Amino acid sequence: MVLAGGRRAQAVVVVGDGEAPVTPCGGCRQKLREFASPELVVLVADRHRLRGFFTLGMLLPSSFGPDNLAT
Repeated sequence: MVLAGGRRAQAVVVVGDGEAPVTPCGGCRQKLREFASPELVVLVADRHRLRGFFTLGMLLPSSFGPDNLAT
């Protein structure tokens, strides 16, 4: 994304198979937070259907992001 000139994520879709919906790992959540607000839409799906809807804030509460840095 950054290589292509992007600076803000608009939404994310995570696709994975398993009994439980597959959400982003902790490291990915923090990296997403560096480029998105807690209101970022995170959709989780498997190969057949949408399985969940979250915001990044739901998945990573009380996160550290760009707004915590002095400008």
